[in-house]
Amino acid sequence: MLQTLGSLVLVGALWGGTNPGLRRGARGLRAVRGGSLAGQAWAEVAYLLGNWQYVSCWLLNQLGSLVYLLTLGGARLSLAVPAANGLALAFTAVVGAVLGEERLTSKSIVGIVLILLGTTLCYTDKMDAESEV
Repeated sequence: MLQTLGSLVLVGALWGGTNPGLRRGARGLRAVRGGSLAGQAWAEVAYLLGNWQYVSCWLLNQLGSLVYLLTLGGARLSLAVPAANGLALAFTAVVGAVLGEERLTSKSIVGIVLILLGTTLCYTDKMDAESEV
C-alpha cells in the first residue's frame, strides 16, 4: 500500500509539476496563424512540437499518465482518483509559485494543507480497511 501511495504522489508530481511548463511552452500559440482550418491546426501542432519546453513537459505529463494506469491495477479507485488529482492541484500551485507564475496566498496554502490532510486520511482509511481483512 505504501508503494501505491508513492506512485500516486509521483503521478501528482508529474501531472501537476508539468502544468506550469506546458503553459509556458504554449505562450506564443495564439500568435500562430494558418491559412485555413487545417492549416491553422498544422501550424499550431508544428509550433508546439518545435518547442522543447512544451514537448519535454508533455512527455513527463504522459509518463505520469502511464504511472497512473499501472497504479490503478493495484489501487482502490476511491484512493487513487482523489489522491492523484488533488496532489496534482497542489503540485501545480507550488511549482507555479516557484516559477514565479503566481505567489502562494494564505488561501492556497490552506488548500494545499487540506489536500495533504485529505490524502493522508484516505490513505490511512484504506490501510485500516486492508488490515481488517
